[in-house]
Order: sequence, then C-alpha cells, then structure tokens
Amino acid sequence: MSDKVLIYTDGSSRGNPGPGGYGALLMWRSKTKELAQGYRRTTNNRMELMAVIAALKALTKTGLDIVVHSDSSYVVNTVEKRWLQTWLRNNFKGKKNADLWKEYHQLSLAHNIKFVWVKGHADNPYNNRCDELATAAADSRRWLVDEGFENEASSPTLL
Repeated sequence: MSDKVLIYTDGSSRGNPGPGGYGALLMWRSKTKELAQGYRRTTNNRMELMAVIAALKALTKTGLDIVVHSDSSYVVNTVEKRWLQTWLRNNFKGKKNADLWKEYHQLSLAHNIKFVWVKGHADNPYNNRCDELATAAADSRRWLVDEGFENEASSPTLL
C-alpha cells in the first residue's frame, strides 16, 4: 500500500460571488477523512483553494508525499506551472486571492505536493463526493465569514 496521502478537493459557489463551500477527501493507507465548510459570501476559485488549504491543515505530520486531485484548472495550473512562484516574487500584483495563496504556500513548504487535474462532474467517485460535500456546505446556511474575500470586496479600488 502506498504511503502517499491522496487528497481530492472541490469548491462550490452559488453565484460568483455568493454563498459557497468546499469539500475535501483525504486518504492515507486505510484511513479516510472528509472535510466540508460553507461561507456566506465568496467565489468558486476561493473555495477550490480553501479546500486544498483545509486538507493540508488537517494533516498531523510533516514531510509527506501528497497528491492533490482537483477539477480546478486555476489551482492546478497555479502550482504545477509555477505561476505561484512568480506571483510571490511580484507580491501578487494584480492577482486575486493573495491571502489564500500565501497560506497555501506556507503549508506547502512542509510537504512534497503534486497536483493532478481531474475532470469535474464526471466518473471519478472521489471528485463527485467532494462536489456533494461542497454543494451541501454552500447550501447549508451554517456559514462562516470568508474574511479575506469580504475585506477585499469592501476595499476601494485604487486607480
């Protein structure tokens, strides 16, 4: 049996922005853990990334080999195509979700992480389960406040 941690994630937003949620499924050896949380006002991209962050925060060990499966090209490409490295160097000039990307980056330093894109709403039962978790969380009305989004959304734009 593989010692890799397998993570599947998905995000959902009812409106963009609107109420949203994430779902994550972590698998290691014979153990499985599901995570989900809803937010009152957010975006789909934020929920896709927040699912990854929540999964990484749930890990109790460091130095793990992790494979994250996501149907978000935004998340997968940002990491795998090394866009994040450029964004960090440029202090996220003109980029959204800097708060979450910085948090992801810090968490990622403790592990060896590879991202794999999976087709959403297809025949992958793990991705489909994450979609169920994310949409249920978005619809739950048991929402937290996505402070990063709400603070960014209420800040005046500088011209």
